[in-house]
Amino acid sequence: MMDFVLEAWVSSLIEITKLSWMLGKSKRWQPGEKLKLLFAGYNGTRNMGSDVRVEEMLRQIRHILGAKNVAFSVMSQNFDFSRGYFEGTRQAHLPDIFPPFLYREVPQHDGVVACEGSMFKSKFANALTTMMIGSLGIAAAQNKLSVGYGAEAGHMDPVIAKMCGRYCRESLILTRNEESRGLLRELGVPTELGTDTAWTFEPLPAEYGRQALRDVGWDGNKPVLVVCPINPFEWPVKASLAKFVLWKVAGAYKHSQYRSVYFHNSGPEAARAYEHYLTSIANAVKAFREQRNVFVIIVATERLDARPARRISESLGGVPVLTSDAYDMYQLVSILRSCTMMASSRYHGIVTSMPGLVASAGITMDERIRNLMAERGHEDLVMNVDDGDLEGRLLVALEKLYKQGDLIADGIGRTVVKNLRVMARMGVYFEEEVQRRYPEFPTRKGEWGWEDYLPPISGNLRGLMDRYGESEMAGAGRVQRAV
Repeated sequence: MMDFVLEAWVSSLIEITKLSWMLGKSKRWQPGEKLKLLFAGYNGTRNMGSDVRVEEMLRQIRHILGAKNVAFSVMSQNFDFSRGYFEGTRQAHLPDIFPPFLYREVPQHDGVVACEGSMFKSKFANALTTMMIGSLGIAAAQNKLSVGYGAEAGHMDPVIAKMCGRYCRESLILTRNEESRGLLRELGVPTELGTDTAWTFEPLPAEYGRQALRDVGWDGNKPVLVVCPINPFEWPVKASLAKFVLWKVAGAYKHSQYRSVYFHNSGPEAARAYEHYLTSIANAVKAFREQRNVFVIIVATERLDARPARRISESLGGVPVLTSDAYDMYQLVSILRSCTMMASSRYHGIVTSMPGLVASAGITMDERIRNLMAERGHEDLVMNVDDGDLEGRLLVALEKLYKQGDLIADGIGRTVVKNLRVMARMGVYFEEEVQRRYPEFPTRKGEWGWEDYLPPISGNLRGLMDRYGESEMAGAGRVQRAV
């Protein structure tokens, strides 16, 4: 019921904004002004993946449009958790009850860039998808730039799907895969094929990650296996006024409360599935460690993941647990890339480790990791979180990572370079959309190479491009901008 109230509230605000624009009450960007863009996402929660991908969006788009021509703002739910991130960007506080914030904040900008990877899904939270649709819809209602950048679409509840089709028809959604494009096209939403933006992220130097591993007991020689778990069965999060009142009055639902009126999925079935997931991972890693002389760490790339991480650690006799509370994104990715092997239920755990050629397997709750593994040609390295034989399948996958690491790394390297090209093309689409909305905006002219549409990249990525780029870059060519 509460989700429906949020959906109706946001829909009404979009309609009011549209009426205001029709009456000529909306401010329009003028030549000579900086283009003010609001990056709408799930930041300020110490979710490494969300923060990394937004950091790279900001760098890429600022590079393409020119730093002197733009002024960026990014949403943050907690300034303490996003302090030191997003250099040169204003941070705006996103409250838990967000519709008034969107109605007030979005019109102060010349456009919205929606950042959340799981942008159009009911799998995690209808409230989050409602916030994404609201941000894009309010901007589009004022005939302003309205772009979803590196998005995925999955199953949406009927009301959410209807909202998406109605209010995102004037947006441009750059999706991470063709499956998402197909779903959005059915709703009448314009799309182009893009990718994730975390590929260009550069963490602290490798020596930081190696030293962090030594600090928690690594001898500097053993292969390192990192496990990135989640609780896949506590989703979706739903708003519930009734649960909120019972929590306030009687302390009920305290273990499933996410924040304020939002509560995780819970119940006996979810608890049983969660226990099976944790036990399967712990048993597989225990058996693998008995067969192979490896050093094991558990990494929580999101604050919520600390709970399953510590549960698995206890089952393994107390292996080190490193969390996003204790390490920022620059530190955590350096640590991940210093490992040898990875088993992860976190999509960005895998993505951010790939430029380090870390051999990885996925334990997935949705299509994101499965699509990525298929792109790499590693369908045999992905499992479902609820597989009955998860323990056995994971043990087989870990053995493949150990024995076939070099071969797996080759597929990883080629995938990284391929996605760099797609990310550059996504930048071209973005620049063209800016020109469509604001023809007088001073975009770049002349001929540009595909790499000019990426943010400045590291020597490590350039090395991968030199090594794997010949076949992947075929046809990438140069981009001709109108003079």
